[in-house]
Amino acid sequence: MQTTLLPSDHVRAIVQRIGLHELMDALIARLTTAFATFEPAHTHSPARSGFNYTDPELGLIEWMPVMTGGRVTIKVVGYHPSNPRARQLPTILSTVSTYDTQTGHWIAVADGNFLTALRTGAASAIASRALAAPHSHIVGLIGAGAQAVTQLHGLSRVLPIEAAWVYDRDPAVAHSFRKRAGFLHIELIPVDASGLAQLVERADVLCTCTSVDVGAGPVFADGAHKPWLHVNAIGSDFPGKTELPLSLLQRSLVVPDFPAQAMQEGECQRLSPTEIGPSLVDVVKNPERYAARRETTTVFDSTGWSLEDHVALGLLMDYARDLGLGIPVDIESLAEDPHDPYAFAAPDGLRVLHPSRQNGAVNHGALRA
Repeated sequence: MQTTLLPSDHVRAIVQRIGLHELMDALIARLTTAFATFEPAHTHSPARSGFNYTDPELGLIEWMPVMTGGRVTIKVVGYHPSNPRARQLPTILSTVSTYDTQTGHWIAVADGNFLTALRTGAASAIASRALAAPHSHIVGLIGAGAQAVTQLHGLSRVLPIEAAWVYDRDPAVAHSFRKRAGFLHIELIPVDASGLAQLVERADVLCTCTSVDVGAGPVFADGAHKPWLHVNAIGSDFPGKTELPLSLLQRSLVVPDFPAQAMQEGECQRLSPTEIGPSLVDVVKNPERYAARRETTTVFDSTGWSLEDHVALGLLMDYARDLGLGIPVDIESLAEDPHDPYAFAAPDGLRVLHPSRQNGAVNHGALRA
């Protein structure tokens, strides 16, 4: 009944021994299987909830739960857009925990930063493999932060990507993308605001991964683009926060990852139910039904799904077990007698008082010491 901790140095060891490409490929495969075999009767996944605040500054802390396969997995996410500029921290910080539904035992916990970025890239790869034109070779990236790296990585594993046009409102971030994504050996073309329209026009697949403020979207103007443009919209994750032009959405097949959540805080929040297409689960289950849409305009509305976190954590924990990684810790105060909450501290049954409290006297100096 121990809890396995998977700290960052152990996750680093997994990456170094398994490799980023194999990790991405394995997660794409596992998520594809999870979507293809998904049954609502066996998985309970409420929309995420949490605390949104503006004091001391804009941010939120929210939780994303899912119950499936005898486990409950919960990711707790902090979103603070000032982090990179003010503190040299990622915009998103998170942890992921999983519990046994038979006992309530806390099974494992891991950092969610790497896990979230990896699974978001994998989900976009699955959507793009199903909805983008198979000859897609140019990617447009609007927003070149942390999520952009795994977006391009995931796409490179399922499509013949040759080049990526990259825009960020912070020119330094756009130009540093070459260093962060250089391992993919894809031609990277940074552009400034004057080149944004051309970026959209040239892209076969467009990924929007921004921290746009509520009400400040869209992040690009509707205009010329290829007839088969596929968009992975991953930055909309809050009511009123959207990235895409409404006119583009209304003429596209819009596929949400988690429909109930996307209608609250994704691109789908601006659409009527009749304007929203099938879920990604439906597309994966019935690829032949949507094959013809690969030559039309499509949008993947990615708000993040706790099922994806569950699958990603399971993959990391499997690698950790195989590689002898992870730290088992006695978190829960357990003893042979489940009716005695003090038994773990005094397993012989004796109740030993602190010396400063013997005979009812309290030595406050001793307590402070």
